[in-house]
Amino acid sequence: MAGEPRRCDGCGLNLSRYNREPRCGPCTRLLVAAEPHPVSVPDHVWQDADVVTAMRDGDFGPAIARVRRLASLRQEEMARVTGLSQPFLSALESGSRRLTHYDKIVTVLERLGVPEHALPRLFARCPHDPIEAPRPHVVPVHGPVAVEPWESPLDVAKRLSTTISSNAEPATLAVLAQQVGAIVDRYEADGPHKLGPKTSELRNFIQTLLEGRQPPRQRAELFRLAARASGLLSYMAVNAGYEAHADAYSTEALQLAREIDDSELMMWIFGTRSLGAYYAGRYHRALEWADAGLAIDRGNAQAIRLLANGRARALGKLGDAVGAQRAIAEAEDLSSDHRLPDGLTPCIAFSPYSIARTLANAATAHVALGNTREVIQYAEQVDELVEQSDSAWSRALVRLDVATALLAGPQPDVEHAMMLGLEVLEAGGGPPIRSVIQRAGELHATAAPWHQVPTVRDYAESLRRWHNAPLTQAVTNSAKMALSSDSRKRRAPGAAQPRHQRVSFRPAAGHG
Repeated sequence: MAGEPRRCDGCGLNLSRYNREPRCGPCTRLLVAAEPHPVSVPDHVWQDADVVTAMRDGDFGPAIARVRRLASLRQEEMARVTGLSQPFLSALESGSRRLTHYDKIVTVLERLGVPEHALPRLFARCPHDPIEAPRPHVVPVHGPVAVEPWESPLDVAKRLSTTISSNAEPATLAVLAQQVGAIVDRYEADGPHKLGPKTSELRNFIQTLLEGRQPPRQRAELFRLAARASGLLSYMAVNAGYEAHADAYSTEALQLAREIDDSELMMWIFGTRSLGAYYAGRYHRALEWADAGLAIDRGNAQAIRLLANGRARALGKLGDAVGAQRAIAEAEDLSSDHRLPDGLTPCIAFSPYSIARTLANAATAHVALGNTREVIQYAEQVDELVEQSDSAWSRALVRLDVATALLAGPQPDVEHAMMLGLEVLEAGGGPPIRSVIQRAGELHATAAPWHQVPTVRDYAESLRRWHNAPLTQAVTNSAKMALSSDSRKRRAPGAAQPRHQRVSFRPAAGHG
């Protein structure tokens, strides 16, 4: 009856109005799979001048359509021979689609068994020869058949296809780069214990890609991504107190960066090594790592971090006031020579230090030198940016630096110092990391001479409770703290919500 849908001869289901075959796709494939002999193209097809002309011109749609007709093959059989999908093959034969992908062309030519005289001009030895029907090759009876010394042009094409193939497309590399950036952006909110495993998973996925094949530029980008992921893991391990892990990751990151000659990334990694040595109390080693990074390119913007976070702070701990001040001055001068990020950059960022982060590190260097006035001056310059940022760590560290500095000098302001310290503990200081734990303990050790003062006792009791948080205990137990006060088996901070309010860093009236 007119208008009724056609049904498949195999399963009886309705056929698509676009399907002119008697069977549906699954039944057709089952039928083809059950055929006793493999489908192939007879040799006589390649004697046809129209087939040869279309093939050599790269006009694959008409060529394949004529091959199919001469070979008496159904469209699904030709799809099986060529490896193309039947819808694509249909569109190719109708002229609505073209076969342009190099790898697919090579595969189709190989599976069809196209002889050399019919190969597209790209693969033919003599592309400008006139097209003739192939002549029978007469082998002379008086000598052996000559062996061709050259490989087939199709073999060359297949080799080229393999050489330039890649398991890491540009879109994949872009997504991986976005993931690295997302980890940097989330780090100060989530902390190393939460992001460490995720970063390790990312690094391992990049490794699986590296074990595949890529062209040189894509492989170099994979090396860069792998180096950055390992660098992030090294930084996180420093913050978590895992020194052996930090060393292993930084060694891996540095070697990968060297392989692609990424000098800025190498400088960043040396800065992270210096950071790890600093918090382990190995200040001479911290200085050496900073100097190793500076030796790469002292005028590069990455040198700002190496000067302020590396040299200045280590020299401050070593009591070299002149050297520390020179490093700070050089960092500030270099900052004026470069276009730097605004605000307070994430501590783990690969970008150069912003001015605010440089000044915050300068304050820390002056804490070790006992320069209360300089600490307060630097802290006041960055206070507004610190309070406006999402960095609970930066707020905690700046306040702890100022609090410790207020206890130095001939007229220490104990009450003000303890007030700042208590504010840090009550706010929580963000996810527990080594630097905050260490400086909170440093403030307590510095306040020891006033242990009978009520606010000092309050701070000590608050610090004890703060240290009982499980994650902070993990950091404290895994890290070799640089402070003698840390050997008193204190534990780490609880996590109250931070209070984003500005405070005065100036000593109270009557104190120097």
